[in-house]
Amino acid sequence: QVQLVESGGGLVQPGGSLRLSCAASGNISSIYAMGWYRQSPGKQRELVAAITTGGSANYADFVKGRFTISRDSAKNTVYLQMNSLKLEDTAVYSCIARNLFSSDYWGQGTQVTVSS
Repeated sequence: QVQLVESGGGLVQPGGSLRLSCAASGNISSIYAMGWYRQSPGKQRELVAAITTGGSANYADFVKGRFTISRDSAKNTVYLQMNSLKLEDTAVYSCIARNLFSSDYWGQGTQVTVSS
């Protein structure tokens, strides 16, 4: 089992920045990728960004150039730096970890609200 604890959400004005954190614990040796999904009311959950244990990252087109995903192996933590936030970035952001057996583990989610 893998446990994920997210932090860093909140309220920010358009154009502002936030950094989300996702700390993993438990059977972390089996994890090969972690990432962030988001879901806003009335919309399907969508992948925002993901990063492998090797450091390879990929991003959804709608965040390229604005968001950066990174990892700190020593802290078993993944970060999502979000810059130039837009109103449409408002959503619940959830951390996901996938292990070598293709099992997914989810965090509880953190609300990000972009509003003037």
